[in-house]
Amino acid sequence: MPQSVDRALDVLDAVAASDGPLTAKALARRTGCALSTVYELLGALTARGHLVRTAGGYTLGYRVPALHRAFQRQMRVDDEVHGLLHTARRAIGADTYFSAYRDGGIAVLAGAADAGAPTGGFSLGQDADGHATAHGKVLLSALPRAARLRYLSGTGMRAITPRTITSAERLDVELRRVRREGVAVEVEECAPGVACVAVPVPGAAGSGVRTAVSAALPLEEFLRHGRQVTDVLRHVAVEAGRLAAGPGADVATDG
Repeated sequence: MPQSVDRALDVLDAVAASDGPLTAKALARRTGCALSTVYELLGALTARGHLVRTAGGYTLGYRVPALHRAFQRQMRVDDEVHGLLHTARRAIGADTYFSAYRDGGIAVLAGAADAGAPTGGFSLGQDADGHATAHGKVLLSALPRAARLRYLSGTGMRAITPRTITSAERLDVELRRVRREGVAVEVEECAPGVACVAVPVPGAAGSGVRTAVSAALPLEEFLRHGRQVTDVLRHVAVEAGRLAAGPGADVATDG
């Protein structure tokens, strides 16, 4: 990647990671670029609408939401999918998510969650911890072993909690169970006191994109209502599969 493009993306990422506006001097410190270079990059990024200059510094620009909408459109995440997630959240009282595997990576594309969710919640975007998440296990279980190992070697298998699976061999055993049962469950592998459930969206792999729906909830709630949560997610997955297949499609389920 040309150095100027790499630095421009560093500036954009730094602004996106900040809780508030950043000055050019602050961006120079965070990115390790010369101040003159940062000003040049900021000029290009603001001209294209990716950033906007405010009295307090630079923030994300109005072009960013349009890019996100385009990304969701290409990934077939429309208002109906968001509606399904919100309906499921009301039905089971748990945060719900829609995730995908594409081109070697896993990402959370949409969610219906409280800002202050007791589960901590998942952030939208790239997920480098697919070995530890229920949606990651569903998506990885559908991959050929070689592709799965490429993903794991690229992201690593960090121990998020003492219960996180950090062995590829142990994960293979878990993923065989996921394929057999059509559901993935993780208990306190991402956060203490939290459990997650995920199921695959049927028929979604025809476009080269595999998708899953999932829910995160406090462990005690999962122990009481885990079966109901799974049943609701299976229904959401079937509906999401029909949306992805187009009008009139008959999507088979795993039962």
